[in-house]
Amino acid sequence: MDFKDYYKILGVETDADLKTIKTAYRKLARKYHPDVSTEHNAEKQFKEVAEAYEVLSDDKKRSEYDQLRKYGRAGQSFEPPPGWQSAAGADNQNQQYSNADFSDFFENIFGSGRFRQSTGRGASGFDGSEDFTSSRGRDVEVELPLFLEDTLSEEARSIEYNLPHYGETGRLPDIRKTLKVKIPAGVTDGERIRLKGQGGPGFGNGPAGDLYLRIRLVPHPLFDVVGSDLTITVPLAPWEAALGTKINVPTLAGKISLTVVPNSQSGQRLRIKGRGLKTRTGQGDLYAVLKVVMPQQSDNDMNKLWQELSEKARFNPRKDWEA
Repeated sequence: MDFKDYYKILGVETDADLKTIKTAYRKLARKYHPDVSTEHNAEKQFKEVAEAYEVLSDDKKRSEYDQLRKYGRAGQSFEPPPGWQSAAGADNQNQQYSNADFSDFFENIFGSGRFRQSTGRGASGFDGSEDFTSSRGRDVEVELPLFLEDTLSEEARSIEYNLPHYGETGRLPDIRKTLKVKIPAGVTDGERIRLKGQGGPGFGNGPAGDLYLRIRLVPHPLFDVVGSDLTITVPLAPWEAALGTKINVPTLAGKISLTVVPNSQSGQRLRIKGRGLKTRTGQGDLYAVLKVVMPQQSDNDMNKLWQELSEKARFNPRKDWEA
């Protein structure tokens, strides 16, 4: 298997903090999302980005990966050191299937949680003690990435996934299946949706297993999610905060006009009712967080005006600090 440089995939430095990693992931996840991307190999790129984020956003996985990184180089054949066993991936070992279709590199390092042969079983994965003349098909779990905008849509969407398939001789080639699914309102990040009978086919007269969709909300470049509410940072020029203004603010369903009253403060939160995420009983709110932003450049005339303003205003923002 080839070594994967997760830092290079996300385009971040090896000492990048979690905020930088999250920002890079947000940008790339939207760029390569298969539903909208026109990039070559978008689905493959999206999976690589998701895999890199899975590792680098988790302190334990990242620490273990950093230890292994000195033994491998991107694109070159790699094997873990003798005796390697991931502590970070131990929690996934008892799951039948992973939440995402990660690479062989990830699976060998951390353990993907995909179906594995248990101790004492033969090459087919069967131990001979079970009656396979009629047995239930295996459950399958598939990660379903959703844009925040998608959670407002009531239209069914197509998903494709692989089904494990078994016969008398053991595992057979996977079956590729396409399914139309309507995502219920109010889904949350990490939620599992069960679709009965849409999993692996049964053996003999056995029923099919179930399909579990694991919802993964794709990070948005503008909005942060807090429960069913959204927050967006609204940059304001100093004079807009001082004099008041009307601005167009993005929402998941288009732009709306927002009134900023005179003498608004940086950090002030303005509630926009009903513009958040859908819930099972209604819809959350959108909070616009005001942020006063200074011009990046100034000249002598501008500095003179600022000086005149400071003299006329006689304002001390640190008055409460004085004894």
